[in-house]
Amino acid sequence: PRGLLTITAPSSFGRRYITPAVTSFLTQYPLMEIDLHLGDDVLDLSAQRVDVAIRIGSLPDSDLVATRLATLQRIACASPAYIERCGRPDKPEDLLQHNCLSMITKPLPADWWCFAGINHNKGLAVRGTFRTDDTEALLQAAVAGVGIVHLASWLVSDMLVAGKLLPLFAGKKHAATKSPSAIHAVRMPGRSHAAKAQLFIAHLRAVFGEPAYWDQVLMN
Repeated sequence: PRGLLTITAPSSFGRRYITPAVTSFLTQYPLMEIDLHLGDDVLDLSAQRVDVAIRIGSLPDSDLVATRLATLQRIACASPAYIERCGRPDKPEDLLQHNCLSMITKPLPADWWCFAGINHNKGLAVRGTFRTDDTEALLQAAVAGVGIVHLASWLVSDMLVAGKLLPLFAGKKHAATKSPSAIHAVRMPGRSHAAKAQLFIAHLRAVFGEPAYWDQVLMN
């Protein structure tokens, strides 16, 4: 395979997981070229001539061909310093009494601060002293001990492994909240680059594994 592929991905996920996969893909297929665009805007694949787009969350109905790359789950967690200072919530309802850091963007994803069987499966009305439109900023604030976050496992797994964050409700059904949405690669059907796009998507699936390697480390 040779030629150009244009790929888009959300900024944080793209830096952490798509860029390493791109480098290993180019090593395996040295005649390929890749233009990688990282950003959180959802681009029109037809208008922008994008071959593969990585989408996180629920996919709207469309003519795009979607390939599921990984499940999406959120983990409520806090730093050891926060837990020492404020105590560890024993159940999700206790989060209402804690400093919970959240997104400022509207609408929030449907699974944000949702826990199975709690509050009729609707998001808890948590409050906190820090809100932002950037998940990396939420992560940094949580590691610094500011408060509790409910972030995707792909974002917090390395901090959990390092012990800089601790999962709440460990060993309980609420420890990791399964999301109805997922991480997908989408592409336009009928494009001239379809075979190369499928090759790259297959490479992503092989690299990520099943379950995805950022979730596998949390199982050990």
